[in-house]
Amino acid sequence: MDLKGEIGPLRLRVVSDGRAGIENQALGLAEAISRLAPATIEVVRVAWKAPFDPLPAGCKTPAMLAQGHEALAPGCDIWIGCGRASLPLALAVRRHPPAPFVVQIQDPRLPPRRFDLVVAPAHDGLEGDNVFEILGAPHRVTLARLAEAAPAFAERLAAFSRPRVAAMIGGRSKAFDLTAAHAAGLGREIAAAVAAVGGSLLLTFSRRTPPDAEAAMRAALAETPGWIWDGRGENPLFAFLETADHVLVTEDSANMATEAASTGRPVHILPMVARRPSAKFARLREALEASGAARPFDPALPVWNYTPLDETRRAAAAVLEAFAARG
Repeated sequence: MDLKGEIGPLRLRVVSDGRAGIENQALGLAEAISRLAPATIEVVRVAWKAPFDPLPAGCKTPAMLAQGHEALAPGCDIWIGCGRASLPLALAVRRHPPAPFVVQIQDPRLPPRRFDLVVAPAHDGLEGDNVFEILGAPHRVTLARLAEAAPAFAERLAAFSRPRVAAMIGGRSKAFDLTAAHAAGLGREIAAAVAAVGGSLLLTFSRRTPPDAEAAMRAALAETPGWIWDGRGENPLFAFLETADHVLVTEDSANMATEAASTGRPVHILPMVARRPSAKFARLREALEASGAARPFDPALPVWNYTPLDETRRAAAAVLEAFAARG
């Protein structure tokens, strides 16, 4: 679906608590919509006053907001929310006509019928007539965006030998942990794998990486040629992904896994410490492997080919189709 030139500019509003992993899902979907139809994008970050933040979504009112009241302002066509903080506002905005078309990303833990469309990861197993399932999560990575990011870092990256191995390291979550001991072990395995192929490493840590785990992995990789980003200056992640021959991703993040699988490079899933069994993440790994994009980490770094995943574009087309059907 490509509606450029067929409809007037759509006004898209992206609503989240501003955390990168949450906001990027909603913003990625909005950007994908704007590539299919003329659109402007407004980003709103919301926060609830501390005493009210723990309340269920149905019990919150706009008066309890600490910031983000503009999320309820009139004047948008498609309202895209992601994360728990956006849920009360998604419910509220639909109660006041003329209501925008309300899209909620992730499982809202509320009946899907309370939204116009729910874009949910297939591994969540959410069901409903207005649920659109995708593999993993929406994101902002596209081949074009990676190509745009590369020139700013080209001079520094040119010094690193191939194969270049990009690594995206996560951290502690409900289902997984990254202890210092496990991080050190992973670091040693990655170092040995890169050394065996005569390559170089391009690594980023997430905001969830525990400081002691990051320090342990950095120490284990101290002699490995490459670039471990220190978090200062412009984030080189997109340039890393553009130039990489392989991508390593810890198993704790649907976002990182689906971003990696959109590159067309072999995606190697790094194991973490399980805090509790997670059938959802097992289903995600199985789906990524079935798509041909990912395999469990193999220190030999085998090479394989697959069609890059483009689930965010597929979700964007579904949003436009449902929006048009509502009239």
